[in-house]
Amino acid sequence: MPQMDQILSGTKAFQAPILARSLGQLATSFGGFFATCTAMYLCLAISLWITLPISVLAAGFLVRIFIIQHDCGHGSFFRSRRANELIGRLCSLMTLTPYAFWRRQHARHHGSWNNLDRRAASGLDIYSSCTTVAEYQALGRWRRCLVRLTNHPIVANLLLPPLVFVILYRVPFDAAKGWRRERRGVYLTNLALAVLMGGLGLALGYGRVAAVQLPIMVIASIVGVWLFSIQHRFEHARWMPDASWSFAAASLAGASYLRLPRLLQWFTGNIGLHHVHHVDPRIPNYRLEECHNADAGFQSASTLTLRTAFHALRYALWDSDLERLVPFRSAPAGKSISAAHQPASGD
Repeated sequence: MPQMDQILSGTKAFQAPILARSLGQLATSFGGFFATCTAMYLCLAISLWITLPISVLAAGFLVRIFIIQHDCGHGSFFRSRRANELIGRLCSLMTLTPYAFWRRQHARHHGSWNNLDRRAASGLDIYSSCTTVAEYQALGRWRRCLVRLTNHPIVANLLLPPLVFVILYRVPFDAAKGWRRERRGVYLTNLALAVLMGGLGLALGYGRVAAVQLPIMVIASIVGVWLFSIQHRFEHARWMPDASWSFAAASLAGASYLRLPRLLQWFTGNIGLHHVHHVDPRIPNYRLEECHNADAGFQSASTLTLRTAFHALRYALWDSDLERLVPFRSAPAGKSISAAHQPASGD
């Protein structure tokens, strides 16, 4: 494992936001989103089937807006804390994600990812947590069925994401009692959304607003959750007990480098360079690639492509003997995964 002190000293050069690039990213992301939404509303007068394909493009811009919100939450998009707060809240009205509440939840993720003894600290997060083989085998039949159902790729990556963003984020779920500001932020976001969507509905018609905004949100939520999931749950993602957990190992062995085609990398705000982000969350998204290229230490991270990323969706259980994630079919109830991989006597 590369020396983390050496890597961290190198990342400091990339922490400073560049105002022109931040403003440019705001302009292209919001400008592209509003332009595609406008095109969808205009095309509705012709046909819904012409409108729906444009929602894919609009969803791409919305994912990019979420990455800006993500950077603001880390205080990395602008030098000014007030500017980060303002833009982060503006983004939240597009992504339907209450800014302060999500930021607090996400901070828990950065404090406990890939730590087997601190999984509870990440809250109700099935996308960057895991169940061990031993834990799974110790469950009763119905509990095992529930775990398999919630982790099934269709459920976890197609059905749950829209429910999380459209419905679950309307309430302060999984919030500690002391999160008063974050709870209040959820309800204030809901109020602002009611005013925004209500105004659009009065001006354009509620049916038209739903026909445009819902497909965009469904597609964007699926893409966003898929990105987050496969960058933490891939075959060779390393999980460690607290005694052996280290920042270096968790950063470079617990987060992947998702190498995307250049256009998709642009729409996803370079979040594929997730290992760099975990090493130093203060780096703006538009500087992650140059930071990655500047230090050979980052090359030790697991690299995924689009093809291997889709295969990674099946990995859900941590096997401490093999020290990798395995699919459910590799862990039949009542049998140890290691035993399942041992040759039978006499073979």
